[in-house]
Amino acid sequence: MNLEILTKNDLAEFKNEIISEIKKLLQNSTEQKDWLKSDDVRKILKCSPGTLQHLRIIGVLPYTKVGGTMYYSYSDVTKALSRNKKNIAFT
Repeated sequence: MNLEILTKNDLAEFKNEIISEIKKLLQNSTEQKDWLKSDDVRKILKCSPGTLQHLRIIGVLPYTKVGGTMYYSYSDVTKALSRNKKNIAFT
């Protein structure tokens, strides 16, 4: 029977490898996509499907339809938010 002994250095190296892999996974998941589906846009805007449809109809939010799926450019979503920004004075 072969016996391997783990040292503190081995455990520290293993920990560093795990942390590095987790950082890579988190970095990949936080990259912003260029095109968003309706559900993603609704989460960003915190709105209902009806409100999102209304924004499409009145032309506030441009979209592209491929098959039955609607896609929105991330930059268009942020532009729509910026265009409708209001200045509110707090007193």
